[in-house]
Order: sequence, then C-alpha cells, then structure tokens
Amino acid sequence: MASSAASLQPVDFERPYTTVDVVIFSVVDGALKVLLVQRPASGSEPFPGLWALPGGFVDVAQDSDLQACAHRKLREKTNVASPYLEQLGSWGGRSRDPRGWSATHVYFALIAAQPLTLAKGANAADVAWFEVDALGGEPALAFDHSEILRAAVERLRGKVEYTSLPAFLLPEPFTLPQLQQVYETVLGRPVDKSGFRTRMLAAQFLHEAGHVAGPSNRPAMGYRLADRSAPVVFPRTFSPRG
Repeated sequence: MASSAASLQPVDFERPYTTVDVVIFSVVDGALKVLLVQRPASGSEPFPGLWALPGGFVDVAQDSDLQACAHRKLREKTNVASPYLEQLGSWGGRSRDPRGWSATHVYFALIAAQPLTLAKGANAADVAWFEVDALGGEPALAFDHSEILRAAVERLRGKVEYTSLPAFLLPEPFTLPQLQQVYETVLGRPVDKSGFRTRMLAAQFLHEAGHVAGPSNRPAMGYRLADRSAPVVFPRTFSPRG
C-alpha cells in the first residue's frame, strides 16, 4: 500500500532560502519607473541601506504557490490587488545572499499611474519610485537585483514592440493619444500616429467607454480593455518613425 503524504520522511539535506521578488513598473510623471525599497541601515539584515526590489520569503502557511506570494507582496507594498503580473524567471546560487544558498522567483507587474499609498513594510527603511533610465548601474542594488531589473526592462521593452502591454499601465478609461504616449515612454522613441491608431483599433482589444476630456478639454473617445487577463499579440513589431 502506498504511503500517505503524512507518513513520508523529511528529506535530509540543507534547503536553500526561497524568495519571490517583484519588479513593479508604472509610468509616473511621464517616465517609466520601478518601485524600490530601501533595506534597513543596521541590524542583522544583509546589504544594509541599499535599495532593492520588493519581495520576501515564501510563506508556506499562506502562499498556495509562487504567484500567490507575488500578489501578496504587491498588496503589502502598493495596496494594488490585481495588476498585470507575469513571471520573469528564476535566479539562484551560493553567492547571491551572504546568509546562504538562495533562489528567487521573479515576477514583473504593471500598475496604472494613480495615487498609491506605498507601504515600507516591517523590514524596509523607505520605499520610492525610481526612473528606470536614470538608474543605470549606480547605485548598485542589493543582492543581484541590478541584473534582475535589467532583465525585466529588456523583457518589457521587447514585448511592447509587438503586444498591448502598455495598456495595463493606464487607468481606465484612456484615450488613444494617451495610450500612444505610454508606448513611446516605454520604448523611448516615437511611433507613427496614424499607423498606431489603425493597429490599436484593428486588434479589437479595446471597448469604447464613451467620451472623456481630451487635450484642452476637447472630448475624445475613451477606451477600456476587453480582457485584462493577457495582452494581445500584434502580427508585426513597431517601426521607428521615419
């Protein structure tokens, strides 16, 4: 007779630390920004005073899976319950955490620019938005978070070339000019206005939401996402204007 799970013997080897980190992107004040937390300057925590991606250890008592842990960390840091969330990858090794062998499973999240109550959490000295293109390599982030952030930015900008991902960075309803502006902010370059409008409407991922205030208070058509579970994929990538 097969043994029940309760009767299985524990595995006799040292276990790695297991964490989930979240790269939280938003467009704030016309720039692509990432949310970072500052580690405490004193105590037993590694990398004192350095900035890091928000995250933490998996809580086996309340996290049913890795994505549940990522959602919990998002709620704790931003009070946003259901943003766009996508798994980025996993990083692990003996040298990434001075406390011992560790593995982190990383997600990136897209949240709309809105008034957010950023929470420092019990083990954070501060929390703030940082402009992605101004970070560069300095100051270095804690652990291997500089490497993880570079990978997340590369993934986001690569997927923006052929998907509707930037729409998840906007509060609804939004106008097509607002959507184009977010595309250009994330890509770091302009896109053709007429071609952009044609592509957005032909993809049929937007629902009209009535007129909203546009530039100079002129009415413009507002839109909402038809499906917030996943972005749509365009048949070709964007090309630089001219």
